[in-house]
Amino acid sequence: MTMHQVFNGVADGFEITGVIAMVVGFGVSFGISARRLFSGEGGSFQVLRTSLGGAILLGLEILVAADLIRTITSEPSLENVGVLAIIVLLRTVLSMSIQIEVEGTLPWRRTLTQSGASVLAQAVAQERDRAAAKTSASKTSAAKTSASTTPVSKSSAS
Repeated sequence: MTMHQVFNGVADGFEITGVIAMVVGFGVSFGISARRLFSGEGGSFQVLRTSLGGAILLGLEILVAADLIRTITSEPSLENVGVLAIIVLLRTVLSMSIQIEVEGTLPWRRTLTQSGASVLAQAVAQERDRAAAKTSASKTSAAKTSASTTPVSKSSAS
């Protein structure tokens, strides 16, 4: 097995990982959004938009890495470099426009840089925190309900 074949395999692995990241992110995004929608809470569309955008950004970042690996390890030619430049340019413009949609601000005006993975991770963490808060609130209300329905004995009332 030659080094060229090894690096093509690595680039294929990166491409598969990028696609899997987008597909899994798509599922997670719709799951979170559907959960919010069916629980009657608002903001399900915004959560879907933000988390799906983060998943797409993550996938695009991984695919750009795969393209770089494939081009660097291929036969050096002006045509290969030109194709890589066009692919990276298109994916960068697409990433920037998705990032502007998700964050609502230009990338160079942000105070904190966020990757696609961190956007998706924030959406999952917010959903987990929201679910935990809802569970603890329902346990608290159930405890209050059972305490108010407990009969008071006559010996303790006198």
